[in-house]
Amino acid sequence: MFGQKNTAASAYARVGVETKVSTASPHQLIVMLYDGALLSVNSAAVAMESGDIPGKGQAISKAINIISNGLKASLDMEAGGELSGRLAALYEYMAQRLLQANLQNSRPALDEVSGLLTELRGAWLDIADMAAETA
Repeated sequence: MFGQKNTAASAYARVGVETKVSTASPHQLIVMLYDGALLSVNSAAVAMESGDIPGKGQAISKAINIISNGLKASLDMEAGGELSGRLAALYEYMAQRLLQANLQNSRPALDEVSGLLTELRGAWLDIADMAAETA
């Protein structure tokens, strides 16, 4: 009985996410990636505090995947020039810090990455707002 409710709720949530993705602007998609990475880093912190080692590892792996295969992969190195190169290096740094956080159970490393992601997310929100105003 409860399994069916959980399955239905999960399906409903997936449809909602798919709808958001299909209707989002490129800027909104990047913000969604930041949101996912932040959620995963925060989940890793909660798991770390509660001693949930498998949960911590899964959340950190998900954050690294979003950063490396979402944010970093979306960079246009030709059009973005120096800025794209610097962002790529920053994303690589964040992935390394997350690996250290996992191996050393380092909450400060998680907090550092969370702070970086939050700042970048804010900048992308500003860009999205400016793009919407000019459109």
